[in-house]
Amino acid sequence: MNDPWSLRAIDEALRTSWAADTSHPSTVTGIAWEPDNPSWGHCDVTALLVHDLFGGDLVCGEVHCDGRAEGYHYWNRLPGGVELDLTREQFRRGEVISAAEVVRRPPGPLPRRWAEYLLLRERVAEKLGPLPEPF
Repeated sequence: MNDPWSLRAIDEALRTSWAADTSHPSTVTGIAWEPDNPSWGHCDVTALLVHDLFGGDLVCGEVHCDGRAEGYHYWNRLPGGVELDLTREQFRRGEVISAAEVVRRPPGPLPRRWAEYLLLRERVAEKLGPLPEPF
């Protein structure tokens, strides 16, 4: 890769690293990861990995579909203010994201999804090279 830190390279590394073992099926709908929707269930670990690379803010919003709460969605606000959501396309059933707010990154190991985050980091690092330590 000529430019391993281009957004295109990062996006490609993430997309080819997402899998069932790094996804989190919805606890509300029960919808599980499938290869035809690879970003499904990856917003939290992807947003943390993008935060590792660029810093900025983690943003969290509520997910609703047909008026029902279905959980939360995470994305990034980069230091310059640009919002970057690399998993937004996972929502294909008319889901709406609302009540967005900046959230603090938990210090140290995540209380949940730590193994999935580390596995995703490892796969992305295999494609891009060494990654910076988390912020």
